[in-house]
Amino acid sequence: MDASAAGSPDAAWVAARQAEFRAALAAFDASKPILVLGHHDADGLSSTAILLGALTRIGRATEVRVLGRGENVWSPAMAAELHGRGMGGLIVADLGTRAEPPRPGVPTVLIDHHVPTGVPEEAVLISGHGLHPTPTTSLLAWWCAAGITEADDLLWLAAVGIIGDMEEGAGFAELAAARERWGITALRNAVSLINAPRRASAGDAGPALALLMKAGGPKEVLSGEHPETAALLAARAEVQAALAEGRRAAPRIQGEVAIIPLHSACQIHPLIAQQWKGRLKGKVVIAANTGYRPGWVHFAARAGSGTDLIRFFADHRPEGADPVQYGNGHPQASGGALEAAAWNRFVTGLGFDVALQVPPSRSAPGNG
Repeated sequence: MDASAAGSPDAAWVAARQAEFRAALAAFDASKPILVLGHHDADGLSSTAILLGALTRIGRATEVRVLGRGENVWSPAMAAELHGRGMGGLIVADLGTRAEPPRPGVPTVLIDHHVPTGVPEEAVLISGHGLHPTPTTSLLAWWCAAGITEADDLLWLAAVGIIGDMEEGAGFAELAAARERWGITALRNAVSLINAPRRASAGDAGPALALLMKAGGPKEVLSGEHPETAALLAARAEVQAALAEGRRAAPRIQGEVAIIPLHSACQIHPLIAQQWKGRLKGKVVIAANTGYRPGWVHFAARAGSGTDLIRFFADHRPEGADPVQYGNGHPQASGGALEAAAWNRFVTGLGFDVALQVPPSRSAPGNG
């Protein structure tokens, strides 16, 4: 169930979501493991770590699958993978929603903070959409965890997700408590490190999740006492080098839209879009990366509070756009991925010339 009315969640709203989560878990087959599917960014990874930790504390067997580059939970490939798994229930964290269940016949909980694109009738949806500010998936997951076990020591993970999704200024009391207990600098530095592997060219967020599961707080993430920290530091160095190159890209502007063309194997497009947002006020800023995945253009869009990017992308949806991979997210932070032909239709529809089009024989033309 998502928020029924705009406003910050009160104790009764949180208690109702906790009750829904407990009821959903009760319907799972306790003889089989619970599969947790999570996104590979800081919010998704911290949500996954919270859920795994809480479920382990109440004696439930778990398995985990982090979805990475180019994957989505409603794809035919994922349907085949899920069909081959024996599970007592499925929890999907920070991966969006859709009208079809990811695995029909398996009891499912969706925990998500994005604008819903459909709600499976067979699943329980725990969403803060409609609340202001909108709780991140990690905060929703922490509330769920606190409804089934003692979870105060997991609060720093929720803070990692809140900061990672750029909601630090949203005024969540939970973040204020985490800042007091663990320190804002350590939390911010931990977010930077946890996000690095999925942004690096290899795109492997496994070490980041492993580190979150081991660590007792952000300072332990940064300490180097666990071997995963070294892998994350190497990934961050690679991303920083790519980011320095990407910052040299010049925007191309047509009307209300500015496109920054990039060609990098690293996921720098959200960072570049965010940086240009403040310099191109009043524009829909789209950082388009043609080197991230062969044959595709991955893009991140940012805009000021006067623009609804969900509506913008719906109004400019090109033929061939996958509803799961295009134009989802938040009103001021959206994006997606388009195959070359669909990208070309998209930029042509916005009025850009052939310089921003992608020849189908290339993985991309941008700056590279």
